[in-house]
Amino acid sequence: MRFRPGSLVALFALLSACATSPTGRHQLSLVSEKTAIEASKESYVTQMSELKSQGKLVTDPKVIARVDRITSRLVAQAVMKRPESAKWEWSVEVIDDPMTVNAWCMAGGRMAVYTGLLQKVDPTDDELAQVMGHEISHALANHTAERMSVAMATKAGVALAGILSDNAVAAMSVTALAASVAVELPNSRAAESEADEIGIELAAKAGYNPNAAISLWQKMGKVGGETPPQFLSTHPSPGNRQEKLAQLAPKMMPFYQQKGERPTYPLKNDPLASR
Repeated sequence: MRFRPGSLVALFALLSACATSPTGRHQLSLVSEKTAIEASKESYVTQMSELKSQGKLVTDPKVIARVDRITSRLVAQAVMKRPESAKWEWSVEVIDDPMTVNAWCMAGGRMAVYTGLLQKVDPTDDELAQVMGHEISHALANHTAERMSVAMATKAGVALAGILSDNAVAAMSVTALAASVAVELPNSRAAESEADEIGIELAAKAGYNPNAAISLWQKMGKVGGETPPQFLSTHPSPGNRQEKLAQLAPKMMPFYQQKGERPTYPLKNDPLASR
């Protein structure tokens, strides 16, 4: 097989553009975490501003208080695990979309959870903590930059650039659009395993029962029937996921059973997406 010189250069660039995850896994890194954080902020503010103008951001104080309470305890543990993330602008919004069963966390700690997940899955606080802990773990492990890199390294990246070059009034830059697309891309199984492992630990240390990780995925599997929830499409489930979580849960119990109040971390709201 013959390679064109340009192809060899591109191949070398891809092979050399690597980062390392918290578990020691090699990651494709065409996009730096700093770039991913900046792009995610732009994408997040644009999306939330639009949703706010459409009246699709939940303002129910009980729903907001519940999500904030759980998330702030998880973020406190995330910052202790990765101190540099204290500089992130951690924030969470609840999107009023009863048909979407999903939640996500972008690079830099900007999060969202949909009413479809709250209503259709009807998670306990322990189960919701597993969802948000899992999402926060994707940010801690730099998975947004990894998925942005995947998007830009494939035809999707070319398509994104093409779309924006033909649309001079596009609301987001190429990198911000890539960050938005990254939220919709499926995680790799390796990334999912990392987020499971980190997320269940964060939740346990925040005072949430690790056994809820198992019951959560049992509930997820029952939602949607022939049309699985979006969460399952972007978070592919290995066949042995529940088995692995069942193995991790007992190891997390000492964290969960620690006595004393669990710390919280103040969440920030974007000016354009304020409640």
